[in-house]
Amino acid sequence: MPAIENTAKTASAGPAIILVEPQLGENIGMVARAMANFGLSELRLVNPRDGWPSEKARAAASRADHVIDATRVFDDLASAVADLNFVFATTARERDGFKPVRGPVEAGRALRARALAGERTGILFGRERFGLYNDEVGLADEIVTFPVDPSFSSLNIAQAVLLMSYEWMKSGLADETQTNFSGPELAPATKEQLHSLFAYLENALEARGYFRPEEKKPKMVDNLRAVLTRAGFAEPELKVLRGIISSLDRFSPAMPRGDGSPGDDPRRLPAGARSRAKDEES
Repeated sequence: MPAIENTAKTASAGPAIILVEPQLGENIGMVARAMANFGLSELRLVNPRDGWPSEKARAAASRADHVIDATRVFDDLASAVADLNFVFATTARERDGFKPVRGPVEAGRALRARALAGERTGILFGRERFGLYNDEVGLADEIVTFPVDPSFSSLNIAQAVLLMSYEWMKSGLADETQTNFSGPELAPATKEQLHSLFAYLENALEARGYFRPEEKKPKMVDNLRAVLTRAGFAEPELKVLRGIISSLDRFSPAMPRGDGSPGDDPRRLPAGARSRAKDEES
C-alpha cells in the first residue's frame, strides 16, 4: 500500500474546493464524489443557482455524504476565501495580469507544501458555462491551467475537480509511481524449462505437418524460439502453455475433453501418429 499521510490529517489539511455559482445539483454531487475519491472533504459553494441543500447533489455524490453534509454556502466569493492563506484559480483561458501560472502537477505539489507548512488553501472553479470572471481570478494568488487541446478546452466542472484532487492525493505519496495493489511476483522460468517447452512444441507441430516445406524447418524453428524467448516467461506461464499444447495433442472436436480417457484411441493421436499407426496395422 502506498505510504500516504494519515487520512484524517490529509482531509483536514487539504485544499477547500470552491465552486462559484454552480448551476446543477448533479454537477455539485459529482464534484463531491471526485473529492472523496482523493481524500478531500471541504466543499464551499458561492451562490448556487438552485439553492442548497440539494437532493440531486446527494444522489449524484454516490455515498460521498460526508462531503455533502459538510458543504458550506457563501453569498460571495470574497467571503468564501476570507479565511484561506493561499488560493489557486482554475482557468482554460489566458488572463491579463501578473499572476504565476502553473500546471496541475506543480500546483498539487505547491498545495501540499503549503498544507504541510500549516497554511489553509483553496482552489476556485468557475461556472459550468464560462468559468470565472477576471475579478474573481483576481482574488486568487496564482492560476492553474490544464494541458488540454486548445481547440476543445472546456472541461466539465467535476472533471476539473477530479484532476486537481488527483494531483493533491498524488503529491502526498512517498513514491508517485506506487499503486494501491500490484500483480503477483512470478519467478522467471529457467532455460531448462524453456528449452523443454521448445522441444515439446516442436514435436507437436512436427506431428501436425507444420514445418513445410521441410527445408525451411530450421528457420521456422528459429523464428518460433525467437517469439517465445522475447516474452520472458515465468514458470507458471510456461505450465499454462504446456497444458494448452498438451490439450491440443490429446483432444479434438471428434473426441473432446470429458469423453472418456484419451488412451491410445487413434482419433486422439496427432495426424503424424495416426498415419504411422495405420502403416503399422497394414
